[in-house]
Amino acid sequence: MTELLLKYFRDKQQKAETEKIYDSQCPYCSMQCKMQLVEQKVVSRKTYKTIGKDNPTSEGRLCIKGLNAHQHALHKDRIKQPLMKVNGEFVTVSWEVALEQIKENFKKIQQQDGLDALSVYGSASITNEEAYLLGKFARVGLQTKHIDYNGRLCMGAAATGANQTFGVDRGFTNTIKEIPNTRCIILAGTNIAECQPTIMPYFERAKENGAYIIAIDPRETATTKLADMHLKNKPGSDVALANGLLKVIIENNLVDQAFIQDRTNGFEEVRELVTSIELEETAQLTGLTVEQIKQAATAFGQETSGMIFTARGIEQQINGTAAVRCFINILLATGKIGKTNSGFGAVTGQGNGQGAREHGQKSDQLPGYRSIENDEHREYIANVWGVNAQDLPRKGVSAYEMFEEIEQQKISGMFVMCSNPVVSNPNANFVKKALEQLKYLVVVDMFVSETAKLADIILPASSYLEDEGTMTNVEGRVMLREASFPLPGEVRHDWQIICDIAKALGKEQYFPYQSAEDIFEELRVASRGGRADYYGITYNRIRKEDGVLWPCPDPNESGTDRLFENSFAHEDGKAKMAAISHKLKIPKPIPSDAYPLFLTTGRVMSHYLTGEQTRKSPSLAARNIEAFMEVHPDTGLKYNLKESMLVKVESKQGSIVVRTKWSTTIRKDTVFVPFHWTESQNVNRLVSDELDPHCKMPGFKVSTVKISPVNR
Repeated sequence: MTELLLKYFRDKQQKAETEKIYDSQCPYCSMQCKMQLVEQKVVSRKTYKTIGKDNPTSEGRLCIKGLNAHQHALHKDRIKQPLMKVNGEFVTVSWEVALEQIKENFKKIQQQDGLDALSVYGSASITNEEAYLLGKFARVGLQTKHIDYNGRLCMGAAATGANQTFGVDRGFTNTIKEIPNTRCIILAGTNIAECQPTIMPYFERAKENGAYIIAIDPRETATTKLADMHLKNKPGSDVALANGLLKVIIENNLVDQAFIQDRTNGFEEVRELVTSIELEETAQLTGLTVEQIKQAATAFGQETSGMIFTARGIEQQINGTAAVRCFINILLATGKIGKTNSGFGAVTGQGNGQGAREHGQKSDQLPGYRSIENDEHREYIANVWGVNAQDLPRKGVSAYEMFEEIEQQKISGMFVMCSNPVVSNPNANFVKKALEQLKYLVVVDMFVSETAKLADIILPASSYLEDEGTMTNVEGRVMLREASFPLPGEVRHDWQIICDIAKALGKEQYFPYQSAEDIFEELRVASRGGRADYYGITYNRIRKEDGVLWPCPDPNESGTDRLFENSFAHEDGKAKMAAISHKLKIPKPIPSDAYPLFLTTGRVMSHYLTGEQTRKSPSLAARNIEAFMEVHPDTGLKYNLKESMLVKVESKQGSIVVRTKWSTTIRKDTVFVPFHWTESQNVNRLVSDELDPHCKMPGFKVSTVKISPVNR
C-alpha cells in the first residue's frame, strides 16, 4: 500500500511539472465560453488540448470550434513580427522601422489630403478595452471622423431597432437563465444550433418544460428541427410576416391593453396599419398559408410568457431594422417584456459584438453608447480624454460607405484592425479595388489575410490565448478574459500597437496605459452615466462574480439582470412602437427572368466569419473543405445540375463557382451559400451594395441570382 501511495504522489508531481494550464475564453461566437488550454510536455514535444470551464452563461460547454481554437493560435503561419511591402513582396522589419514608416505616411496623407483622409476600420472580435481605445485613437490620435467597424455587417439592424424602440440596446433584455421557463419562443432568422451551439441546451430545456417553439427560416436547419412549428417563409418577407402575426393577435384580443396604455407609444398607428392588411396578401408575400400565420400568432399571443429572438436571417437585409422593430411590436402589444421569462433577444454574432458597439467604434458614437453629435455627450468625453470638445470630429460614415469614400478620393489611408473587409463586405470586388486605390494601408492581424495581402505594413496581433481584456457576451455579461499564454516572437497586444502608433505620432500623453486594466479603468469613467454604464464594474469584481451584467452604475450594487421592469430608456419611460408597412419604398431584389432565384447566406458550424482563423485549424478545415450551394433537387434539375457538381452562381455584382448540395428541405425558389470562403467562392461578391437606410446594414440575406453548370 505504501508503494502505491508513493507511486501516486510521484506521478502527480511529475504531471504537475510537465503540465501547464492557461485560462482563456473562446475567440469565436458571442457565448464567450470559458476554457482552459492544457499544455503537456511529452519528452521534448509539447501537446495541447482545450477543455471547458464552468461559467454562468455556457456552464462549461464548448462546441467543436472552441475545442480546436488553439490550433490556429499555434499555427506555423502566424505573423510574429512586422512585415513591410518592398517591391511587391513582404519582408520582415523591426517595430521601429514599421512605426516610423506609418508615422511618415500617415502625416504625409494628412498634410496633403486633410485629417479626414485617414480612416480606421475596427472589429467586433477585439476586447472592450481595445474597441474603446480604437475610437479614442481615431478621434484624438488621428483626429479623423472616419471610423467604423465590421459589426455594421452583423448587429447593426438589431442595435438600431432596439435603440429606436426601447431607447437602449443590450442584446438580451433578460438573462439567459430565463429561457428554459418561458412558455413560447419565436426564433426569427437564427440558426443557433450551428452559430451558437452552446446556447442550445437552454432552448432544449424550455421544450422539455413545455414551451412551444416557432422557427422562422427559409431553410430547414438543426435549429428548426427543434421547433414545434417551422415557418419556411420567402427571404425578405419578414416585415410582412411580423405584421400578419400581429394582426391576428390584435383581432383575437390577445393584447395586453394595460401594458400598451401604460408603457408604450404608437400602438394606435400600428393597430390601424396591421388590421388593414389582408392575411391572404400576407400569405402570398411570405409563401406561407393563412392557417400557419394564425396558428403561430395564436400560440404566441395566448401564452402567459414569451420571448422573441432575432438574428442575421431577418437583420442582414436592407429593411432589417424595420423587421426587428416589427417583431418587437409583437412583444410590446402582448406585454411580454420587462417581466420574468418574457423579453427580447438579439442573438449577437461576433465574440464581442455587444461590447464592441458600445464604446466608440461606430462612426456616430462615443463611449457608453453616447452620441458623437450630442454636445453634452461630447463635452463629457472630451473632459475624460483631456481634449477640447470642439476638437473632437463629428460623425463619419458607416463601414461600407468608407470604401465608397475611398473611390471618391475622400479617404486615402486606412488602418484595419483584426478584420478582413475584402471578404466580409458586400460587393466584395468593389471593396478590393477600393483598398488597392489607397495611398497607404496598415493591417493588424494574426495572418496574411486577403485584406492584409493588400497592405503596405502588416503588424502582428496577439491571439485570444495571449490578450487579456473584457468581453461583453450575448446576454450583456461583462466577462474578463484571463490570458497568460506567452506572446510568440515580436507579437504585441492590439492595445499596445495602438499606443505605439499614437506615441510615434506624438500623441503619447493621451495613451499612457501600461495594461489592459489601466484602459478599463478609464473606460469605466467614460461610460459613467451613459446608456451602457460600466462604472460599477471592475476587474476584481468580474473575477469574484464571474461576470457582471450591465448597466451597472454603482460598484456597490449588482448588475441588471432584467431590463425595462419599470420603464424604458426613452425620456418619457415608454417604448416607441413603429407602424411599418411591408410596402415600404425600399429597393429590394425581386426574382426576374434574368435572375430567377433568391440567394441567402449564412454559416456552418465548423467555420467562423471569413474563415481566416478556422481554416488554420486542421480539425475544423477537414469538416468543410470548400463552400457549397444548397439547392432543392427539383430546382437543380430544372437548371441542368447534378448533385456535387460545380455550378456558376451569378448576380448583377459578380459570379462565384461552388459545388451543389442537394436539400429537399430548402424552398424551391431559394439557394443557400455559406460565407466563410474567399476568392472564387466568396459569396459576398454577389451581394448588392444597397444598405438599410437606418443602420447601413447590407442585404446579405436577400439577393437574386441565376445558376448554371460549369461544365456544360
